[in-house]
Amino acid sequence: MIRVHTWVVAISCTFACARVSKERGHDDVSRVVRERTGFETAWDRGSPEDRAVAARVDMLLEGGLNKVRAIEIALVNNPSLQSTYEQLGVSRADMVQAGLLSNPVVSGDIGWSTDTRFFEYQASIVQNFLEIFVLRMRKRIAKEQFMADTLRVAHEVLQVVADVSKAFVDLQAHVQTVELMRTVLQAARAAAHLSMRQHEAGNITDLAVATERAAYEQAKFDLAREQLEVTKAREQLNRLLGLWGKTTNWKLSSPLPELPVRDPPLNELEANAIRHRLDIDAARKQALLLDNAVTLARRSRAFGFVNVGVHVHQDPDGARIFGPTLALELPIFDRRQALIARLEAQHRQAERRLTSLSVNARSEVRVARTELLSARQVVDHYMKVLLPLRAAVVEHAQHQYNGMQIGLHELLTAKQAQVQAFEDYIQAVHDYWIAWAELERAMGGRVLPKRGPGKHHHR
Repeated sequence: MIRVHTWVVAISCTFACARVSKERGHDDVSRVVRERTGFETAWDRGSPEDRAVAARVDMLLEGGLNKVRAIEIALVNNPSLQSTYEQLGVSRADMVQAGLLSNPVVSGDIGWSTDTRFFEYQASIVQNFLEIFVLRMRKRIAKEQFMADTLRVAHEVLQVVADVSKAFVDLQAHVQTVELMRTVLQAARAAAHLSMRQHEAGNITDLAVATERAAYEQAKFDLAREQLEVTKAREQLNRLLGLWGKTTNWKLSSPLPELPVRDPPLNELEANAIRHRLDIDAARKQALLLDNAVTLARRSRAFGFVNVGVHVHQDPDGARIFGPTLALELPIFDRRQALIARLEAQHRQAERRLTSLSVNARSEVRVARTELLSARQVVDHYMKVLLPLRAAVVEHAQHQYNGMQIGLHELLTAKQAQVQAFEDYIQAVHDYWIAWAELERAMGGRVLPKRGPGKHHHR
């Protein structure tokens, strides 16, 4: 008898109507980020909504760029974040897949006799019966994986918020320093021109003229160097914000902000970080789902596949035979010992990673807190002590120079020390806000400063 075997045909089961929602994961991330930072995210899905995102970016850039607008732009336009969001689609699809039974398989064959016109056929339809018992646990593990992936993506969003905050503070500090360098350059130019006229009148020496000229040339060099730093800081921010072309022609709308009246409460920071850090929560859920995966593998180790179905057979000269069919896998050689060992190792690995993240988080919080308090002390010392002293030294030196009690070199030294003090003050304010952004990142959420009335004394 010649048999012609048909191809195995898969048919859809009752669970095939499950829908892979691309939005669900991002909606969860958006909710978490909104609770932690107060900002909204957006996912570029190649739809008309993308034009709305582009229009929003243009609107935010029109009024000049401050830190809040920069973060808002980054959360809807950062290319790396848009790529990270796609991981949610992968995880969501895996979760839906885990909730589906495998398709039943239909098979059959038909044959003709070589000396008669009679033929026979047989057909069967089978389904893996064991899946029904493990489906609930499998769906639970996939859901936990999806939740862990959602938290990891949200953590990446918070990391971008911290990166933008620090990059924006860097830019503000460099812009502030450029303004200071321009003032120094103008003063040095005026002093150089004045010294030349005084030299022509025979009132000062060649050394004094050369000293003033050297100070002027040095001021030009310092300004050019700081302008280069501004350009580099702008481009770093452009990369984080996903800006290119004409959108990079934005203007900075806010100076380096003053310090808050007092720092927020800094007690119990470590415990709060352990409770609120999204990467720690994701690692905790990852360890739990691997524990569940180990349990599932152990429960099903004594069983292979169990295919249950219906079989029909028709002989050429006999009755049609109809009945159930059963196919069992005998777990003689492979009892999932390798799979279980792998899952157990991955579970231990996840537990160690959770411990490592927790230890590192506590350390990061302590470092950020120390840097914040240290920067506060430095800024206060400059404002209350060093800057007033440097101003007084320059004032006294100017009076003595006018009275010809000291030379030009001494006066220039006093002015250079004052300029350096202002530069160091700007750097101290910069360090404070960098430590603030790092503390928020380490805490897994924003820390609201307590502001008070006052001016930007560092300007």
